[in-house]
Amino acid sequence: MSRSAHPAGPRHADVLPEGHYTAPPADLNALDPKVWSHTVTRTADGVVSVGGIEVTRLAEEFGTPAYFLDEADFRERARAWRTAFGHDADVFYAGKAFLSRAVVRWLHEEGLNLDVCSGGELATALSAGMPADRIAFHGNNKSETEIRAAIEAGVGRIVLDSFQEIVRVSHIAQSLGKRQRVQIRVTVGVEAHTHEFIATAHEDQKFGIALADGQAAEAVRRALNLDGLELVGIHSHIGSQIFDMAGFEVAARRVVGLLAAVRDEHGVELPEIDLGGGLGIAYTSEDDPREPHEIAKALSEIVTRECEAARLSTPRISVEPGRAIVGPTAFTLYEVGTIKPLDGLRTYVSVDGGMSDNIRTALYDAEYSVALVSRTSDADPMLVRVVGKHCESGDIVVKDAFLPSDVAPGDLIAVPATGAYCRSMASNYNHALRPPVVAVQDGAARVIVRRETEEDLLRLDVG
Repeated sequence: MSRSAHPAGPRHADVLPEGHYTAPPADLNALDPKVWSHTVTRTADGVVSVGGIEVTRLAEEFGTPAYFLDEADFRERARAWRTAFGHDADVFYAGKAFLSRAVVRWLHEEGLNLDVCSGGELATALSAGMPADRIAFHGNNKSETEIRAAIEAGVGRIVLDSFQEIVRVSHIAQSLGKRQRVQIRVTVGVEAHTHEFIATAHEDQKFGIALADGQAAEAVRRALNLDGLELVGIHSHIGSQIFDMAGFEVAARRVVGLLAAVRDEHGVELPEIDLGGGLGIAYTSEDDPREPHEIAKALSEIVTRECEAARLSTPRISVEPGRAIVGPTAFTLYEVGTIKPLDGLRTYVSVDGGMSDNIRTALYDAEYSVALVSRTSDADPMLVRVVGKHCESGDIVVKDAFLPSDVAPGDLIAVPATGAYCRSMASNYNHALRPPVVAVQDGAARVIVRRETEEDLLRLDVG
């Protein structure tokens, strides 16, 4: 295999105005533990391994592109969240980040609950044995079929997202002879410091019922007056990939204010408050996420303080980490195909995947790291843009990063922190086959979501 350098690309990103890096890392062979799962290491022969298995062996057995999920790391992170919040709070894993039957079983075994937001996610959860009373059902436009399935299954809560849904859920529950536990999702007017497409608590967006102008208070009145509903709490979610706790403090203060208003008007103290998820993870070395115990302590103190000030009993807190659990536990493994130096700009490194397996860079301008993982290299660093094989100029996996200048076709490179949303949002654009998800632990690897085949694609094409 050729190891020839590609000198046309610049060595330093400060020549690139829109670049995120000012200088290459001191050691391109080093693996920052902030962005890689806990069992990832580089072996003596220079090959990266996960769960005790080298990526070269994984690529040979499972092909590329593929997502490799560190099961031990996933379980460790799930336990950390469960332990941090203790028995007086509930941790709901946000299934939208990544869901499979294996993941559902891990969550069940580690004592977490599960948040779903579609009939498909609900079916996956139930098929894998998650008790229905430990499932919460979200969504801004749940169909009558989805609502009926959730109530018939006995889900622990449905999060109401609109005035129409308040009536719809009550009607279906009554027709089934049931009284459904519900929360009301409130938009509290917090501008989270994140991308506009994943900020969810300002008024001008599709989720929830606005706290401003009394809409949320009216939603509570209607829910309390319907026989098919048991209103148990208020739900708030301010966005995703958030590092600053200040937004959660403002949201908690406003939600507790609503709880106090409900008590004063109706003589009822609602027993639950859900502060959602959205805590950020490290995609690059510059990201600095908080640990679960720090988050639990901060949220508990915020809610307790606000409730004491309002002379309310402290409600049971729920949180919904998804990305924070699964995001750091997986990486995507690619094979390098073509390399195209652009003089004075950067070098384009094309891989055998792309926006079909990671749409987040194109959709959110998300930042990622990348590393050469099939070997080490002492070559000079080279500024690269890692791109896919799709017919879009926006088909970018990693916008700006450094790889060794001798990276060549056939090398394996990996993008860490792809456990959340990458497989969930994967597509068949250009009739690409969605990659498998392979769980790795203690020297063993097993497919938990298989790679699609051309037969899968043709099976749906009935024309």
